[in-house]
Amino acid sequence: MTQANLDKWHQVVANKDMTLLRDILDDNVEFHSPTVWQPKVGRDITQYILKMVIDIFQDFEYQREWIDDNNFALEFSARVDDKAIKGIDLIRWNDEGKIIHFEVMLRPMNGLQLMFDKMTQHLQEAGFLPK
Repeated sequence: MTQANLDKWHQVVANKDMTLLRDILDDNVEFHSPTVWQPKVGRDITQYILKMVIDIFQDFEYQREWIDDNNFALEFSARVDDKAIKGIDLIRWNDEGKIIHFEVMLRPMNGLQLMFDKMTQHLQEAGFLPK
């Protein structure tokens, strides 16, 4: 199941497959953003945030992967406008093949700030955050 889950995740990212993303997110998935202190809980908000991030990132590429049963750590690089960023996706799956926990870490600070600004604007426009 581990390789199948990894393959599904890579398919979501490579093809921007939001239908598959929705299928692999648990109803009560907990999403931890590097730009927001409190986790977001639920499939709808997590799908929205991940779609938004996939759209914002340019030249996205995974470099390394660490797999421990249902826990994945995936190192990536990308660009946000003119800023190069590095990050790690920490993804935990349940035994049914659904993502139950997703946490993102980003660096450097100026890239993180740019992502924060872009994500805040998108989340406000969608009504998930007050303006």
